[in-house]
Amino acid sequence: MIKKTIDLTAAGKKALEKELEDLIAERPAIAERIATARAFGDLSENEEYSSARNEQKVAEGRILEIQDILKNAKIIREGKKSKVALGATVSIKLSGRAKEYTIVGPTEANPAEGRISDASPIGKILMGHKAGEILDFNGKKLEIVEIK
Repeated sequence: MIKKTIDLTAAGKKALEKELEDLIAERPAIAERIATARAFGDLSENEEYSSARNEQKVAEGRILEIQDILKNAKIIREGKKSKVALGATVSIKLSGRAKEYTIVGPTEANPAEGRISDASPIGKILMGHKAGEILDFNGKKLEIVEIK
């Protein structure tokens, strides 16, 4: 079996550890809601019971997912880089508009917060290139202004 690695920043790892801690702490409250709803009687038409069981299922699924991610995590080193790589923050101009992205693994990607995956279309184009280079991105001019 091939061991999969999941690239995470130190901040991403810390955020996942916090989320895991919160989910584990929520377990007793969810179990209490299930017990209370079960006491209402007929489970086949008990919406409170179904809702609480669904909440438990989602929470337990997320706990397993986070534990798997953390078990297979490889922390990427952030900081100044000469080429675009995982952990780099890149300032670009795309069709004349300035943007700044931090390149992260797919698990942490959130374009609305300026974190894009190295596996995303723009991430793939940027990887390995240096500041000052002009690249073609879907027929548009993409200039790498700075790598931090």
